Amino acid sequence: MVKYVNGAELEELIAKSEKPVFCDFWATWCGPCRMLAPVFEAVSDKYEDKAVFVKIDVDDEASESAAIKYGISSIPNIIVFKNGKPAANNLGFVPEATLEKFVQDNL
Repeated sequence: MVKYVNGAELEELIAKSEKPVFCDFWATWCGPCRMLAPVFEAVSDKYEDKAVFVKIDVDDEASESAAIKYGISSIPNIIVFKNGKPAANNLGFVPEATLEKFVQDNL
């Protein structure tokens, strides 16, 4: 299950989570982001016991600082956070099998 968060919630989550956190940086106007949404949701359902899945809208005022902090210049961009730090990222739309492999590789 995917949870929508703002910048402060993301920072708190990645600082406290014992599981990897997969964060999808996205925007409502972004076509590839809308295409990725159901794929991200499907993969999150398969791995919700092993990782945390969140989405953050880069256009939301409460989230701009996180987008800047993590150098988001293109979306969709999924960043994996482990031990409070970015560990890997996946840029752009990918099919479900590719995203699932990315998740498996970063658990």
